[in-house]
Amino acid sequence: MPRIRWIEEDAAEGELADIYETIKTTFPGFVPDILKTMSLRPDFLKAVMGASELHFTDGALSRAQHEMIASYVSAVNRCHY
Repeated sequence: MPRIRWIEEDAAEGELADIYETIKTTFPGFVPDILKTMSLRPDFLKAVMGASELHFTDGALSRAQHEMIASYVSAVNRCHY
């Protein structure tokens, strides 16, 4: 059981359901738990998704390089995300 209360995909309604559907197009058909932690604030979740989109677009670094850095930092911090 999670320590942070969130809304599951099958219980999402309105704006949150729409955001979850958008997330499912980015991830392989599911909403990661880390994003569900923001489900009680759809406005915040939407803003985080927008910032994430900007962060992972190609610029000085490619998306692959961003992902490698994020994976390395997660491993160093022993974070399973």
